[in-house]
Amino acid sequence: MSDDPTRKEGTQEGHDGPVNSDQPNEFKEDPWTEGPEVPPGKGAKQPPGVPGDDAETLRERQRLAQLEMMDHWIGGVLTEQRRTRRWKLFFRLMFLAVVLAALSAALYSLYWDSPSVATPTQRHLGIVKIDGVIASDSPANAERIIKGLNRAWDAKSAAAVVLHINSPGGSPVQSQRIYAEIMRLREQGDKPIIAVIEDVGASGAYYIAAAADEIVASPVSLVGSIGVIYAGFGFEEAIERIGVERRVLTAGENKAFLDPFQPLDNDAEAFWQGVLSQTHRQFIDDVRAGRGERLSDSSDIFSGLIWSGEQSIELGLVDQLGSLEQLSRDQVGNIDWVDYTPSLDPFERFTRRFTEVAAEVLGIRAPNTPLRF
Repeated sequence: MSDDPTRKEGTQEGHDGPVNSDQPNEFKEDPWTEGPEVPPGKGAKQPPGVPGDDAETLRERQRLAQLEMMDHWIGGVLTEQRRTRRWKLFFRLMFLAVVLAALSAALYSLYWDSPSVATPTQRHLGIVKIDGVIASDSPANAERIIKGLNRAWDAKSAAAVVLHINSPGGSPVQSQRIYAEIMRLREQGDKPIIAVIEDVGASGAYYIAAAADEIVASPVSLVGSIGVIYAGFGFEEAIERIGVERRVLTAGENKAFLDPFQPLDNDAEAFWQGVLSQTHRQFIDDVRAGRGERLSDSSDIFSGLIWSGEQSIELGLVDQLGSLEQLSRDQVGNIDWVDYTPSLDPFERFTRRFTEVAAEVLGIRAPNTPLRF
């Protein structure tokens, strides 16, 4: 203890001078955190300094640190703005590209999608492709195929119209429309219409082929499947097990007879079987009208079975075994043909394919008609 009378009470003398003991220090207990109290600014990053710097130097260092922090913040803002501008420019370019693609496709379909412009003067085969499932919303639809048929038929240098088939069948309505158009052209008798079956020509695809004057197939092609099919599911027990109530309101007591969540009673089943049988009878009559006496008397022909090309010869479903190249040599003396099938709009083809993939992934793809050839 010092006896200096000038020393004020409540102060202590340290190595660097007097320190006021009444001021809060960094080791004082904080009643909220129950730990040492941190004075304001103590936990923040202090501006760099050197021991012994005077107050003016410290203030200058602090000002420079603030300027550096401001520059860093401004740089981050500018970087984010540049990134935003890049994305805006990217999406604008993408939109412009889509618009240009759509315009190009439209112009192509209007001015260049006509095979008559490039039709050769020498004799050739006029090809019309039937590829994939036959349906109104697929490339193998009646409107497109009929348009190609008439193009090939009207081409004076086309020695024959060839239906190049590789399809498992599909819609009865679309198949019947194409069949009827082939029969109309066939009755005019100007040039032969020949069906060439590649991997498969079954069900609705064979329905179309039967209208041709002649059918050619590979020995291992799959031919036939003359029948009608309806396929569905019954979920009535499953819906009861999970405790879901099905609510269906109809006007007409049989409007929902094919509802998969309701049982199919005997009367409804008999009615629907009658629809299938009548459609099958139309199928049989049209095949007989197209093939005539060439069909054998085997009862299995119209049972829905499918045969190889070699077996089909014996049943009268196919006239000869061969290929498109061989047919071209027989008809025009060399391999020469022109595809008269209308081209698909590139933008429409992209959107169609995207829609099909999305529907398959989501499991919501359904045919336009419950009946299938």
